[in-house]
Amino acid sequence: MNNTLLEIKKELRANMNGIASAAMRQTDDYRVNWGIELPRVQMIAKEFEPSRELAQALWNERVRECKILACILMPTNDFIEEICDIWVEEIHTEEIAQIFCLHLVSRLPFASHKAFQWMASESAMLQNCGYLTLCHLMRKYQLSDSSEAEFLDQASVSLNNKYAIKALQIYASLSEDNERKVKKVANYL
Repeated sequence: MNNTLLEIKKELRANMNGIASAAMRQTDDYRVNWGIELPRVQMIAKEFEPSRELAQALWNERVRECKILACILMPTNDFIEEICDIWVEEIHTEEIAQIFCLHLVSRLPFASHKAFQWMASESAMLQNCGYLTLCHLMRKYQLSDSSEAEFLDQASVSLNNKYAIKALQIYASLSEDNERKVKKVANYL
């Protein structure tokens, strides 16, 4: 495991984007930020076998690219709800929230349950993760009819959240009936 982690870190260093890294370093979100673009990080991920142990080791690093790789390399069948809850609490940037929800959470069998749980949270970042997850589920037509009313209720009280607005837009685009429901929630959408 340690050798694989060292190999990944060497690969990240070799792909460092100095200008982007310098600009991104202005925040205290990470111990290290290599400034590597997402498509390149995704290509690096293809060089390694997904595993829970590797993904967890990467997640524990305070390195932007390691967190991204962790989201991509975590096998969904090994990502139980308890670990999901721990990881989501450790997300501090919108970029990681977006990648976490797209590459990992939206593929989980309990994604919808987590999305609604997070949307009801007091934490703005957890709410973001909830709405982001629902955005991805709706794009894949994986929002059940019974969940629609709850989604509309939650989103109606979150119109100050850009991801709630995005989720409403996606929902409205799925059918004319959905569009009418969304217009009832917010006249300006």
